[in-house]
Amino acid sequence: MSDNRRFAGKVAFITGAASGIGRATALAFAAEGASIAILDRTEQAMSETADAVRTAGAEVLVIACDVSRPDQVEAAVGRVVETFGRLDIAFNNAGVENKTAPVHEIELAEWDRILDINLRGTFVCMKHELAQMVRQGSGVIVNTSSGAGVRGVAGGASYTASKHAIIGLTKAAALDYAKQNIRVNAVLPGNIETPMMDRFTGGDIQKAIDLEPVGRLGKPEEIANAVLWMSADLGAFVTGAAVSVDGGWSL
Repeated sequence: MSDNRRFAGKVAFITGAASGIGRATALAFAAEGASIAILDRTEQAMSETADAVRTAGAEVLVIACDVSRPDQVEAAVGRVVETFGRLDIAFNNAGVENKTAPVHEIELAEWDRILDINLRGTFVCMKHELAQMVRQGSGVIVNTSSGAGVRGVAGGASYTASKHAIIGLTKAAALDYAKQNIRVNAVLPGNIETPMMDRFTGGDIQKAIDLEPVGRLGKPEEIANAVLWMSADLGAFVTGAAVSVDGGWSL
């Protein structure tokens, strides 16, 4: 990353910030001067992220929030605005993986769990973030979809459906707010070195590496770099995009 502090004076709101891509993105924004609001299900889970953000010299607000709960999300956005005065950038990254199963074996409760967090959670966050951005006259949103948002994944119908839908939601919102100085994009990570990938592979990371044309897993910091580019002036003409950062996995 550059050291020009291109986000000085900006406020970034990051969900799923306890580890992986969320933590890496929080640190990347902090290193470039932003004030950071980090969200995950418990404050305790975010303690390492919060400490690292402070070490980077940034102000951090830690908020326990279940993104599928509209009351909690609305309250979280309110706290950010009360604390920092505005909300410039939102990275809607919270998400969970499904239990692997063919479609006819997926339990309805499992389907609802994945869609509630991955899709409904992204929508609920956007709803309240966008309301604030409209009031202040500007903003940028980046949603985490996946390579699974543009291809099928055997045994992963609920996750795949949620990530496809996030791309559609992103594109529709980009058109809704294009004339209001608000940009909305999606980042599509491939197989990345994260705790989720460990869980998904049962610890057999080689299975994921074998799926990658480049022969390695991506790093959370590589996704963070893409998010920062879309959030910065360098990406000022980009809205409604679904940007794959996946080593060629979705080709």
